[in-house]
Amino acid sequence: MGKYLIRRLAEMLLTLFLIATATFFLLEAVPGDPLTQRAEKLGPTVKENLYKRYGLDKPMMERYVITMKGIASGNFGESFVYAGQTVQGLIHDRLPVSARLGIQQVLVGITVGLLLGILAAMKRGTFFDYLVVVFSVLMISVPHLIFGLLLQKIFAGNLKWFPTIGWPVGKDLWFGGWQYTVLPTLTGCFSYIASYARLLKTSMLDVIGQDYILTAESKGLSQGTIIRKHILRNSFIPVITQLPMSVAMCITGSFFIESIFSIPGIGQYYVTAVNNQDLSIIMGETVILAALYIIVLFITDLLYVAVDPRIGLMGKSS
Repeated sequence: MGKYLIRRLAEMLLTLFLIATATFFLLEAVPGDPLTQRAEKLGPTVKENLYKRYGLDKPMMERYVITMKGIASGNFGESFVYAGQTVQGLIHDRLPVSARLGIQQVLVGITVGLLLGILAAMKRGTFFDYLVVVFSVLMISVPHLIFGLLLQKIFAGNLKWFPTIGWPVGKDLWFGGWQYTVLPTLTGCFSYIASYARLLKTSMLDVIGQDYILTAESKGLSQGTIIRKHILRNSFIPVITQLPMSVAMCITGSFFIESIFSIPGIGQYYVTAVNNQDLSIIMGETVILAALYIIVLFITDLLYVAVDPRIGLMGKSS
């Protein structure tokens, strides 16, 4: 167990290092810099001091070393566009907003998707089964952007059931202002519902045909017991495999959702930072989001063992 944890920690650190390195050099390959427009109207001396303040007067490799040292110490630097804005302050102010949106999307989407998948598998060949299949294909095919705009126009613009834009703040940040969260949550959860419904249905149908299910039925076990203890337990392994990808979808998909509904989360700010070539913010958010994703992958490995004890942490089956 100890060797496994050490090895995984080393792999995680190496992965983050490679991601940070690739991000740095890709940003360097983009023409121009974030200070070009600001420096156009400044005198030569002021312009020189401005570039010196942000370290853009140094050679590329020297800036790379400085950037890597800052990441190692948890200091990503100051925003090039918004004076005084740091990644740490950005995460502190905006991460809770994106976290609530992501948690609601995942909980609603995965829960509804799993329920539809179970019902479709147990009622295979019926109208309900075909309805779930058609619904899943439609939900996966339509991008978040289209769903968001349609929901915004119909339920906020025409019917006026919900606000068009905005997000709860202050004391309502986590558990209040539900009217603001309904449309953004629905926009992001449709893809989860579709993918998990299809995934669990396919997995359950594969498990239902196994010999040990026939054995359980021959022993006289009730259908509920067979579904709960034999079919679902073994069907959830592919579902767990999908979880890290769901986290990635939640993070990247929220970029567009936050922009559509003017939600002050890290996704909206990330898009703004990319448009403005705000290098320190892009680097900081990329590394932090990558770290979150890598941690989820590690937790997924632990969940494999919880669902199927035959799978060992070292990748060996017992």
